[in-house]
Amino acid sequence: MEKILMTRAGATALEVELKKLKSEERPAIIRAIAEAREHGDLSENAEYHSAREKQSFIEGRIKELEGILSLADVIDPKTLSGTIKFGATVTVVDEDTDEEKTWQIVGEYEANIEAGLLNIKSPIARALIGKDEGDSVEVRTPGGERSYEILKIVYK
Repeated sequence: MEKILMTRAGATALEVELKKLKSEERPAIIRAIAEAREHGDLSENAEYHSAREKQSFIEGRIKELEGILSLADVIDPKTLSGTIKFGATVTVVDEDTDEEKTWQIVGEYEANIEAGLLNIKSPIARALIGKDEGDSVEVRTPGGERSYEILKIVYK
């Protein structure tokens, strides 16, 4: 199977979520199911059906996180340098609006554009990979064509 690129921070966040699901959420839902069973007839017991549905979601998420983490290739951006690659924190300026943006290029399971974490598979990240400070890139995004000038590349 293909390795999943991930930063240490991304892997840690998934590990924390997995630990919480296993140590807090799973036992709580097992207690809720046991409690709902005590109420009698399960065929019309909404609490029981709701708890079973939540249990199914929790177990599915646990399996998903275990799968992701088993394939994770954790990369420390501090050990990298040079042109833009996975883990780079890139500051660009939109050549049309002069708006500056800073993104870190991360794996798809840790991406969060609002937090400045750009999915490596996104059109912007793909356009930036391999470029250097001072380069200009054209990006075809769902919102249309964008032109960015790369101002700064940092590996932190």
